[in-house]
Amino acid sequence: MLNTTPYSTLIHSQAKVYGDRAAMLYRDDNEGRWKEISWNTFSDRVRMVSNALLELGVGIQENIGVFSQNMPECMYTDFGAYGIRAVTIPFYATSSEMQVKYMVSDANIRYIFVGEQYQYDIAYRVLHISPQMSKLIIFDSKVKKDAQDKVSIYYDEFLALGASYSHQQEVDIRTRELDQDDLANILYTSGTTGLSKGVMLTHRMYAGAMRGHQGAIPLSDRDVVLNFLPFTHVFERGWAYLCLTEGCTLAVNRNPVDVLRSMQEVHPSCMCAVPRFWEKVYSGVQEKIMSSSPIQRKLLQDALRVGKAYNVEYKMKGLTPPLSLKMQYKFYEKTVIALLLKNLGLERHNFFPTAGAAIPPVVEEFIHAAGIMMVVGYGLTESTATVSCDRWNQKISLGSVGRLLNGVQVKIGENNEVLLKGDTITKGYYRKAEVTALSIDSDGWFHTGDAGYFKDGELFLTDRIKELFKTSNGKYIAPQMLESKLVVDRYIDQIVIIADQRKFVSALIIPEYKLLEEFARQHNIDFANRTELCQHPDVVKFVKYRIDTLQQEFAHYEQVKCITLLPEPFSMERGELTNTLKVKRSVLNENYATQIEKMYEE
Repeated sequence: MLNTTPYSTLIHSQAKVYGDRAAMLYRDDNEGRWKEISWNTFSDRVRMVSNALLELGVGIQENIGVFSQNMPECMYTDFGAYGIRAVTIPFYATSSEMQVKYMVSDANIRYIFVGEQYQYDIAYRVLHISPQMSKLIIFDSKVKKDAQDKVSIYYDEFLALGASYSHQQEVDIRTRELDQDDLANILYTSGTTGLSKGVMLTHRMYAGAMRGHQGAIPLSDRDVVLNFLPFTHVFERGWAYLCLTEGCTLAVNRNPVDVLRSMQEVHPSCMCAVPRFWEKVYSGVQEKIMSSSPIQRKLLQDALRVGKAYNVEYKMKGLTPPLSLKMQYKFYEKTVIALLLKNLGLERHNFFPTAGAAIPPVVEEFIHAAGIMMVVGYGLTESTATVSCDRWNQKISLGSVGRLLNGVQVKIGENNEVLLKGDTITKGYYRKAEVTALSIDSDGWFHTGDAGYFKDGELFLTDRIKELFKTSNGKYIAPQMLESKLVVDRYIDQIVIIADQRKFVSALIIPEYKLLEEFARQHNIDFANRTELCQHPDVVKFVKYRIDTLQQEFAHYEQVKCITLLPEPFSMERGELTNTLKVKRSVLNENYATQIEKMYEE
């Protein structure tokens, strides 16, 4: 049951309902097991945080930084801050010193909560050069403080400041005076171009988002939800808050690289993810199929074929499957598919929200064929995450991003741009009136920059208006569409389309090095290192052949004519990726100018 209590009192309200039931789980790596945090404990920690923040003199609507990977302490800090009408600003755990310094200055932050050693070291350097900074509060007790650091404290010391609840009367006053138009968060976009912009999210926006999901998804307090994406990301943040309002148990995954192990240990019923995660799952299963014995391969292929017929061709379309197909599917569901899901840790699956980028149709089809209810959606930081999503009890079309959330207004504007209005839509960017005016028109419509259309009540996106490439021949290319179609090949890890003002389409490719090395050895191709491997003509020819097979459906001018295999992955350190792992095309064009120009030599 959705608890519509304001975030200032939500955790305390849920504790009265659920008491000692688990609100969160976290992995104790020293003991190698997951431990529970009850709703009562959660509530106590939140109350301590509120009191401790007042002890530090935090004012109404003051900005507080949270620079950490996912940890239960992030949630304590968020909700404790909401209790005194303070604003939390999460930084990505991988943020650079320059990014942190910019956000601290832009938002005038005095206090930053930090997670592990990496975050502490960066924040401590910023502390010395930012005059408004007063103190760091360190979540992880294993962090080693600088010998000269006389002001930072550990989280236990911070909680002790509020343990006597000496400021509870002031907490109660601020809680009662919470204004729905108070800022809850400022989320800085990672920005593929230019400086980050602070998206202002209010309590009214969150309340609207929580209400909008009622009846849209089959979430309940029986669900165990694995938090995989960073809480800094609006998708995971909004999703986690929705789960808390429903009384779910959050299993907080601390390190993204541990997600597969966490799935197998926690057995989540729900988890939100970006398409890249499911692309990896798809590639892994395809690899398993290819390496299986002939009998196992046939069983797996038959199970997925039947699963596709049952789920994609009938159930998703709202049709009743024939009895024979239903019986076949039920057999595979209890045997082959059940084993496949158990190996992934998804045998208790309920549904899995997916958004953040275009999902390749073959991957979406595969996930549904395996009996997993993938709920594809669309949203932005500026819309408090969800604009639309698949409805579990209505027709679902492959390739759509679902049906509008209740309370969200959408208009298709010039150039088919998706425009938004409603309680969940931001009023603008923090301290950036000019940028806000460029994004929100005089009639109050927010311009997303995404092009799309409606068909039978479902929203379909076509491309990013600002990312359309125009070849020197005057043809328009939608790079994201091409990339999502080609990245499903198991030999490709990442692909970036090059076409703007060029004679033809080319691509920079990060291959799956392990598989490519295996191919080379099987075909007696000698290489001393990855550079030689990626430059070998037979290897390039092999990957290009696989791309040609996938791109037969494209128009001639859309097809990739030339490729370059890169010996190293794209890197955040070189500025090629944002904190959400989106590629910065302008940086790639600069960093790989030599390789790109070589593809266009006569």
